[in-house]
Amino acid sequence: MRRLILVTAAVSTMLVGGVVPAATADTGYDISYQTIPGYGGDPLKAFVLTPTGRGNGPFPLLVMPSSWGTPNLEYVGAAGRLATEHGYEVISYSSRGFYDSGGQNDIAGPATVGDVSAVIDWAGNHHADLNRVGVVGISYGAGVGLLAAADDPRIKAVSAMSAWTDLIGSLDPNDTVAVQAAAALLLIGDVTSKPSPEMVKAQIDFLAGDIDAIKPLGPARSAATKVDRINANHPAVMIANQWDDSLFPPSQITDFFQRLTTPKRLLLQPGDHGTAEIPGLTGITNESWDTTARWMDHYLLGAANGVDGEQPVRLQDKTTRDWRSYPDWQSVGTGHNLYLSKPDLTGFGKLGGQSTGWKRTELTGVPTIADSGPILLTGLFQGYFGVPPLVNTVLVDKNAAGVWSSSAYGQAATLAGAARLHATVTPSKADTTLVAYLYDVDALGNGGLITHKPITLHASGSQSLDLRLEPTVWTVPKGHHLTLVVDSMDLRYTSTSKLGGTVTFGSPAGDPSVLTVPTAAG
Repeated sequence: MRRLILVTAAVSTMLVGGVVPAATADTGYDISYQTIPGYGGDPLKAFVLTPTGRGNGPFPLLVMPSSWGTPNLEYVGAAGRLATEHGYEVISYSSRGFYDSGGQNDIAGPATVGDVSAVIDWAGNHHADLNRVGVVGISYGAGVGLLAAADDPRIKAVSAMSAWTDLIGSLDPNDTVAVQAAAALLLIGDVTSKPSPEMVKAQIDFLAGDIDAIKPLGPARSAATKVDRINANHPAVMIANQWDDSLFPPSQITDFFQRLTTPKRLLLQPGDHGTAEIPGLTGITNESWDTTARWMDHYLLGAANGVDGEQPVRLQDKTTRDWRSYPDWQSVGTGHNLYLSKPDLTGFGKLGGQSTGWKRTELTGVPTIADSGPILLTGLFQGYFGVPPLVNTVLVDKNAAGVWSSSAYGQAATLAGAARLHATVTPSKADTTLVAYLYDVDALGNGGLITHKPITLHASGSQSLDLRLEPTVWTVPKGHHLTLVVDSMDLRYTSTSKLGGTVTFGSPAGDPSVLTVPTAAG
């Protein structure tokens, strides 16, 4: 295994050397394969890139824990550019328990988080300046970096790409298990790592359907529970995620971001988990990695590159690909109310003026053609090709879904932020899953999925449904309209809705059902 990784690394280094421009004729980097004592002394296998042509150091340090299921080779291309052009000492290591690193995969537990500090300790004796330390990571490495920033005040800057901040909230949104995502992560972990007892138990519980037994793992592994400690340590935190991340959706990121009081930057763009960061891994210029380099240069090197004067929230439209900047998340969009009316004989209700005093009953446990699509592929197609999940809303089974449509837009309008659905619902059975979809629909009824969100209601009987859909930025073209679909099944999630059950939608006089759509200014 070691020989294979060294050969692969040599080939990768030669390739990277061809695409990474040198800062001067004399600058570059040396690369070595090292064994670094991790937390408790367990060996971590790492590529260490040391700048050349810049003296003997010490050099500012970037620590890069590998992603879930990915070896230390993952970051070598990007690390080569950061070492050559910016003068960083970079350590890219295989996370605990993965590939040839020692220890066991504890799912970002205390030992894995402690490894970051152990790597920093080691680097202090190998050319690194421990007064200038940053952590950069994608996915697992991103989450571990945020957790480490809560524990180690030496970390002055973080770049967390495709990160999670609420582990259970991501994989069990609104008590609805994201079964495709959870199963994929567990399978990849089995194949590429040495599972810890915690991971083995989590797999057993998952296969038994006992999600409640897994939930206690979440808080200690979620930066959202440690935001006060991160704020106290005051590192500069940059987060870059994708709108359609099927593992770690953006709402948990925006919630966390709003609670940060450190210097901060939020970058959200089209794509699925990790897809926006992939080009930058080879050393090619890329929005996420270029922003990372500027972020680290400012907060670790003191570069006067204007980062601190830019608006901290930067969002890319999923349709036009234009970028929008905001001073904070609260300024992203202004809510516009579209009230739900009673569906007519065609099964369509309207989204428009206030309408109350009606009820409409639908079947549960019956699939419709409305669906969020398979994980990873769905967001990848949206990110790279601009193709969202498509459905003709006319063909959605109105006996198994509530469907409401707005009037056509007289001019293009940009939705920016998170849409919210408030409705009175009456499930006939306890543990009923509902999934809300918001579509951009043309005159023929062909709709592209803007956003969606599941929720599981645990009680039967009349109750308020308050559901925040995932945030996005999406421009609806002139002549198109919005359509809201609410059914009870989606292949991406575990549905508890039972065949033979029903759910009744209503809009009481004192509590009208409404979809609040966030509209961008200008």
